Amino acid sequence: MSKYTDPAKELLERIGGKENVAAVTHCATRMRFVLNDPKKANVEGIESMKLVKGTFTQAGQFQVIIGNEVSSFYNEFVKYADIDGTSKEEAKVAAKQNMNFLQRMIAHLADIFTPLIPALVVGGLILGFRNVIGEIKLLEDGTKSLVEVSQFWAGVHSFLWLIGEAIFHFLPVGITWAITKKMGTSQILGIVLGITLVSPQLLNAYGVAGAKDIPVWDFGFAQIEMIGYQAQVIPAILAGLVLAFLERKLRDIVPNAISMIVVPFFALVPTVLIAHTVLGPIGWKIGSAVSDVVYSGLTSSFGWLFAAIFGFAYAPLVITGLHHMTNAIDLQLMSELGGTNLWPMIALSNIAQGSAVLAMIYINRKNEEEKQVSIPAAISCYLGVTEPAMFGINLKYGFPFLAAMFGSLAAAVISVGSHVMANSIGVGGLPGILSIQPQHMGTFAIAMAVAVVIPFILTIVFAKTKMSQVTFNKKAA
Repeated sequence: MSKYTDPAKELLERIGGKENVAAVTHCATRMRFVLNDPKKANVEGIESMKLVKGTFTQAGQFQVIIGNEVSSFYNEFVKYADIDGTSKEEAKVAAKQNMNFLQRMIAHLADIFTPLIPALVVGGLILGFRNVIGEIKLLEDGTKSLVEVSQFWAGVHSFLWLIGEAIFHFLPVGITWAITKKMGTSQILGIVLGITLVSPQLLNAYGVAGAKDIPVWDFGFAQIEMIGYQAQVIPAILAGLVLAFLERKLRDIVPNAISMIVVPFFALVPTVLIAHTVLGPIGWKIGSAVSDVVYSGLTSSFGWLFAAIFGFAYAPLVITGLHHMTNAIDLQLMSELGGTNLWPMIALSNIAQGSAVLAMIYINRKNEEEKQVSIPAAISCYLGVTEPAMFGINLKYGFPFLAAMFGSLAAAVISVGSHVMANSIGVGGLPGILSIQPQHMGTFAIAMAVAVVIPFILTIVFAKTKMSQVTFNKKAA
């Protein structure tokens, strides 16, 4: 008998039994259930289990936080329950039965951008490092950068742009690929479509504003401007969706004998034409409008209020899954403005959640069992993975989550009030400072300190007041 047999039996019973499980899978730290009737799950009973570090519902899935041992536990669970495990994609499809229209839209957006995040994080770190060695005047009495005095570092600076350009300038390729992957259509066609949006044959998007003459394809009766969509998000999303729609419809009506020839041709060629005549220009205007609204809101005289609301509300947005929308906005800001003033607030919110857990470690310093959960949660949160901290500790007690929200609010106001900009999306925790533009690193460091100190102090203060009595007593029971 495995050490996970009894916990598996207990979880199956409290989840509502085998008949209540429509699908089950797991990720790095969580069991992900799609339940036929979510109301049958005994949430309090599940959270009281020693192996469980918390629960939450997101994107139609009931998720049980297990920790690093989730893979072994999952294997024992499906074996004991006699349930066939499903892939993450199958679980997502099944989960849609528990989702409303807005949740489905957010889930689709998340599916597009989630596969791109590792590359975006790497790109952010690279841009940050390039700015440190190329822009900050550290040498010869503050008159020259490292690149200006060292051929080696000049070479590193130039070489790293190869990767940075591939990630950000050619971002539409990743987006169109991700859409075709999600829609179950030909991924290579998605890649080709993305390349047609950023081809060197086209006028680079960054050069359009200053161009005297824009090259065109001349068909005699009509002309199409040869404009590229480097780093553009919405044109790529629109084009990718049209390509996937056309391919799926064509596969439904074209006989199998000729589908290999007909479907790719009549899906790709019309999409490329539509992308450069209709979708690209419209998507560019929409993206510019979105970035202008967000940037104007953050830099206006009421920017501090926008920052306060976003800083306070971001953590609750994570619970609902709505935070996935910020990826598209960040990327649009980067393409239009060369950086984003939204992402720094996200990193500060994550730091604040980790700091609240740090305070709980101090409060429960004599509780060895609690520390086994809280210490890894705090570390992972400071490195950008917030779920163990938020769902395993802060939401369980309640008051640390609120303390972190207040700390995030204060740090966000400092960040926006000081016009802090990040080069791109980065590691959403303490290492996030590497993605901040060099001239703002000092101010961001102050905001980070605020995101550490205020949640820590408030959590301890709340723990000594009536605010904590209900949650602590509930836990003790």
